[in-house]
Amino acid sequence: MMRKTAAAVLFCCAGLAQAAPDQAGFYRAVSIDNASGVRKMLQEGVNPNLPDDQRGDTALVIALRDDADKVFKILLETPGIDLEARSANGNTALMMAAYKHKREAVDALLAKGARVNQSGWTALHYAASAGDIPIMQVFLARGATVDAYAPTNITPLMFAAREGQEEAVKLLLASGADPALKSSHGWTAAQFALAADKPGVAAIIDKFLQARTQERSRRN
Repeated sequence: MMRKTAAAVLFCCAGLAQAAPDQAGFYRAVSIDNASGVRKMLQEGVNPNLPDDQRGDTALVIALRDDADKVFKILLETPGIDLEARSANGNTALMMAAYKHKREAVDALLAKGARVNQSGWTALHYAASAGDIPIMQVFLARGATVDAYAPTNITPLMFAAREGQEEAVKLLLASGADPALKSSHGWTAAQFALAADKPGVAAIIDKFLQARTQERSRRN
């Protein structure tokens, strides 16, 4: 009798194990834009907000990172999807969409309520780093903090300067970014540009600073 009971318990446990959602398979399906597979696994109860074990990315971030556009749309309409869920490195879906120049995805995320401003790295940092002017303009129009501080007090201007994104630097300066701010390491945006061998960007920032100083002198 005890053997039969033990066998029954083992059988039930095996059934539960088989019924458990396949998270690893889910992330693979997301990455290759397997829309039907993702939809099926979501119906089976897989959690789309959990980070994957390989890189710590959420399903939305993976879909955007790997250009899985069909799956992204499915995830966006999934009840309970967390637009602000962060990957292990702090990435959100909006940040990844901005970095990947995905304007349609940016608009869709914002329409669903994704936040432009948050503590630490922001979507504006990523758009500035990528030099995507239209997406930067969208964020700024929605009240993005132009001098948002990421870890070690890095601003979007510093990020854009380091990447040599001249037009992004110009837009940020025109939008009120302060080129005199310093990171926790004591570097200004111009110094970030010089350290990255982007003298043209440093020159743009220095010229702006000179013009600002002259304007203030005239007012006084």
